[in-house]
Formats: sequence, structure tokens, C-alpha cells
Amino acid sequence: MPARKRWRWVGVFSRELMLCVGDARVGPLPRRWWAVALPDGTLRDGSRGVQLEPGRARVRGVIDVELDENEGFELTSATAGGNSIWTRKQGGVPARGRVRLPGGPPRDIDARAIVDDSDGHHDRHTYWRWSAGVGVAGDGSQVAWNLVDGIHDAPGKSERRVWHGDRAVEVGPVEFATDLSRVAGLEFTPWAERSENLNLLVARSRYRQPFGTFRGELPDGTPLRDGYGVMEEHDALW
Repeated sequence: MPARKRWRWVGVFSRELMLCVGDARVGPLPRRWWAVALPDGTLRDGSRGVQLEPGRARVRGVIDVELDENEGFELTSATAGGNSIWTRKQGGVPARGRVRLPGGPPRDIDARAIVDDSDGHHDRHTYWRWSAGVGVAGDGSQVAWNLVDGIHDAPGKSERRVWHGDRAVEVGPVEFATDLSRVAGLEFTPWAERSENLNLLVARSRYRQPFGTFRGELPDGTPLRDGYGVMEEHDALW
């Protein structure tokens, strides 16, 4: 049986700045991280001071954000190796707080977030591409999305969702460009990228997560006027 993997990831997105805070455990090994991206390409990140709890994401001296969390939606599925994995996703969650980058003034943030809780015995080798973000549809309404290929991605029972306000709609399979410049009908323009290439012999991870903007059409046919979020590619031997 592969090791148990658990994580909570919070991403907060706006036109002024974007951030993520993560707390994961692979077997007995903990990992924590944070990142803040700005439109000018600035990326600040680190691994110390992370505190994640229901309704709040904090990084000591850098980030303090309150989240109006909801029940989200839950999904349990089987991996290619037949192991059980679970996730809960919340889309378009209101997020308010303050960010202070080293050497800079404090910045108030009033935005929306994606919250990802996951748990299970993911296959020893797991590879996926993923996108999550928030935005404004062509008619001015608020939307959010969670799109994936490679994990929880069965044709009829997947974690792929588009949120219209509080209502989450499942969408069909999506295709990602190999360079992460596009997913389905959404074109992506990066601001800055958090990446990692880790080799610990018993565990390896090749990871990319650029922050940026989206334009185009959501997989349910909704025109997207403005969108902010992340793309991700993760190839893990864990």
C-alpha cells in the first residue's frame, strides 16, 4: 500500500496580488509552503511560519487571511492502482485580510479563494495537471473553477467543477497544453511561477505552479471576461 498523503491548499486570487498557503504530509513527513505573486512578475515564497486552520490561512509576519468557508463538494475515487483517494473543493470562497512582503508596506486584500483538502493512498507514481481560479463571467456574475487531468478525473464522476456563485456544475474532461498556456477554452498568461525539482532518492517531485490571468471560455460554455488563478503540473514519486 502506498503511503498516505494529506494536504490543505488555499489559493487567494485578485488583480492586485495572488497567494497560496499549503500544508501537506506524505506518510510521516510534513511539508509546508507559501507564495505571493504580483502582476509585475515578483514572486516571494517560503516554508516557515505556515498556520492553516478552518477559516484562516496565516504565515507569520507575511499573510493573515480569513476565509468564509462552506461545505464545498466531496469526492472519493479510485486511483489507477485501485487505491482510495478523497478530496473536498471549495470555489469562490470570500477571503479578506492583509499581506506584508518583506521590506514592503502592508497590503489589504479582499478577494476570493479556492480551498483544496485532499487525503488518501495516492499511487506511488502520480502525475496530474490542474487549474483553479476565480473570475467574472461575460454577464458580470462571479465564477470559479477547478479543472484537472490525471487525478479524480473519471468522465462522469470527477472533481472538475465550474462555480456560478455557490452552485457547482460538473464539466467534462479537459485538455491542458503541455506548456500550461491553455486549458480547454481558457488561455493563460503567467505572472510568476513557483516551481520545485526535488530528488530525495526514495521520493521525487517535479512541480510547476504559475500564477496568472485567464481569458476565453469556461468548459461549460460560459464566456470569461476576467480570470485569476493558477495552472499546475506535478509529477510525483511519493
